[in-house]
Amino acid sequence: MSSSAIAAGAERLELLGELRHQVEAALEGKPAVVELATIALLAGGHVLIEDVPGVGKTTLARALARAIGADMTRVQFTSDLLPSDLLGVSVYDQRTAEFHIRKGPIFANVLLADEINRASPRTQSALLEAMNDSQVTLDGSCLDLPDPFIVLATQNPQDFAGTFPLPESQLDRFMVRISIGYPPPHIETRLVMDADTDRVEKVSPVMSPSLLVQLHRDMASVRIDHALATYLQALVGATRSSPNVALGASPRAAKSLSRAARARALIHGRTYCVADDIHELAVPVLAHRIRLAAHSEGYVPGREEAENALRDIVARVPVPL
Repeated sequence: MSSSAIAAGAERLELLGELRHQVEAALEGKPAVVELATIALLAGGHVLIEDVPGVGKTTLARALARAIGADMTRVQFTSDLLPSDLLGVSVYDQRTAEFHIRKGPIFANVLLADEINRASPRTQSALLEAMNDSQVTLDGSCLDLPDPFIVLATQNPQDFAGTFPLPESQLDRFMVRISIGYPPPHIETRLVMDADTDRVEKVSPVMSPSLLVQLHRDMASVRIDHALATYLQALVGATRSSPNVALGASPRAAKSLSRAARARALIHGRTYCVADDIHELAVPVLAHRIRLAAHSEGYVPGREEAENALRDIVARVPVPL
């Protein structure tokens, strides 16, 4: 490896470390959560932040957007939100006798979809094309979204009144699902003492969106050898053959796990993947994409059961030496 490549790698490692440090300033006591969110950003993936109210879901999303210097729009998803409220509309201009497209809030580097499961299936489906192809179709025209384009969505898994569960096609477009959990007692004590401070305001941008796009390219060059690719496929394939799983992970899930593993390697200063990169990310990348077989009529297994089932699958698949 050339001296210039080594220097570039060291600079990149320092930059990614500072990115994590800035986000952790807003979400103290959750380094593993911040690392997972950073991995998703670096891999160009969308993030579903799922947890009970008040633990910092929106704080994490805002801090991530601020740390990468991104143009962020926040949309509160409600039952009366229409696709046009998100994508935009075609407006007739009487002076020119022409229609002009008025772009909606989705045209931003980061879209914060707050409480995404409160929007109707029709509005949720408006995100499918955007999340998969980074474009939307308005009035018969395909319009490109800014690069990078990232959806950070939040939802509460405990409150089902007035919600519309995300379908498998929507869940499959999120690279990772993150659960934050309650803060450690000493961190919560500090939050109580500092109740009037918006910690996100303390986050400083450490990069530009264009630099994040360059990091996406760097991530794609991280090596993953045949043995690890075979291991990754075996993990995904095991979700399809398990008797406890009604719907296994898709090929899109396999690609997402590969990209996330490469991003983790880059964050840890490597230009190649190791088995731990795949092993550690299997649950957050795959668990929300599988559907367990129901134990009884009308029973829907929850997040923890899906994650535990996936941990059992991961434990049974041999790790390459």
